[in-house]
Amino acid sequence: MAHPVATTLREQLLERRRRLESAIPVQQNAEHLLRLLNEVDSALGRIESGSYGLCATCNEPIEREWLAVDPLARTCLDHMSAEQRQALEQDLQVACRIQAALLPRNNLKLAGWDICYQYEPAGAVGGDYCDILPVGNDILFAIADVSGKGVGPAMLASQLHAIFRSIIAVDQPLGRLMERVNRIFCGSTTPSRFATLVCGRATPSGEVEICNAGHCPPLWIRADGEERIAATGLPLGIFCSSEYTTRWMHLQPGETLLLYTDGLTDSFNPDDAEYGIDRLCEFVNLCPARSGRALVEACAEDWTKFRDGMVMGDDLTIMAVWRAGEPVD
Repeated sequence: MAHPVATTLREQLLERRRRLESAIPVQQNAEHLLRLLNEVDSALGRIESGSYGLCATCNEPIEREWLAVDPLARTCLDHMSAEQRQALEQDLQVACRIQAALLPRNNLKLAGWDICYQYEPAGAVGGDYCDILPVGNDILFAIADVSGKGVGPAMLASQLHAIFRSIIAVDQPLGRLMERVNRIFCGSTTPSRFATLVCGRATPSGEVEICNAGHCPPLWIRADGEERIAATGLPLGIFCSSEYTTRWMHLQPGETLLLYTDGLTDSFNPDDAEYGIDRLCEFVNLCPARSGRALVEACAEDWTKFRDGMVMGDDLTIMAVWRAGEPVD
């Protein structure tokens, strides 16, 4: 049976073949390009025969994430050669350092806001994305989760970082910003990949504009309880022409927006019970934390206790946007 991603990758391989055919005649030494062309033709042949994505050693399906990185792969990760495994480990080490360097400044206190996050990938690299950006007198914050696990989603998470950083200087409403991010993301990913994302803009007066693109509902934590902020649009990468609406809210000093990825709520304990959003809501309502950092640390500690030694099944990101009070001149 053909690998599930074969249909998607076929068009990519055909495009690679066209580019190689164009490049070979103008290269003085094109031996390496000819070898690549033969590998692409071999992969296309395996797609036609229905054997694409099957390991040449064990005949089991090759990992989707590995095929997303190397669509010409012939073996699964378990049956890579020692040389291939060493090269992959070196690449992962570099990717891990790059991803760590892209994380924003933590424990940001600015314009009456206290913003803190915890980012914990399940593997060497993760498919979660978080960002905190001062923009004029405001603060832009974002958290996202790219579908899938491994290197492929991690690359797309880094791409989201680049997209936001490249267009944020353009002065435009938050909904328009999200629509532009979605169009660029659609043009740079495959149909099988998408990303859920929450993006918000916090002002010195306590006003927050927020847009939820199919992500876990952020929690607006107040003295009288919490409110779940539902999605206002589809995840990024589903349709290029998606439109996004936003919601405005005013946070009083001591109130918080808690953002998180499903690595938190979809976790299980040894009894096969799910952490879930109801437990999270109950916990934050009883949590005595008085700062963004204290709330994030308390949530992470409760999550760890709940899992009781269970291995992480997904990346985890938690972000608290805490209204500390009026900005000091």
